[in-house]
Amino acid sequence: MNIGKYLCHQKPERSFFIKGHQFPVCARCTGFYTALIVYLIWNHFYTHGYDLNMLIISMILLIPVTVDGVTQYFGPRESTNPIRFITGFIGGIGLIIFMKIILRMITNVLL
Repeated sequence: MNIGKYLCHQKPERSFFIKGHQFPVCARCTGFYTALIVYLIWNHFYTHGYDLNMLIISMILLIPVTVDGVTQYFGPRESTNPIRFITGFIGGIGLIIFMKIILRMITNVLL
């Protein structure tokens, strides 16, 4: 739990529990980190190009987590842990694709 405090707010009401033990990160962050691992494993076996189309797709994938987080933060509705996980997972895939594209752009400029 101590390492998780640097990665997430760890609010109990927004976290998953297994046998009475709280996950070290909230449901949304669990989705993000799960997506990161799943995508990196999948991408190791099935590669694709990182072009402008993928950049647009990555930004579209970030929309659900943004809408869920913003609407929850400003109070029109309260999200649930399953919705937080799903939007975090979708956003996590978008984020890792976005990061890989940006890193490739930076390395292409520097090299």
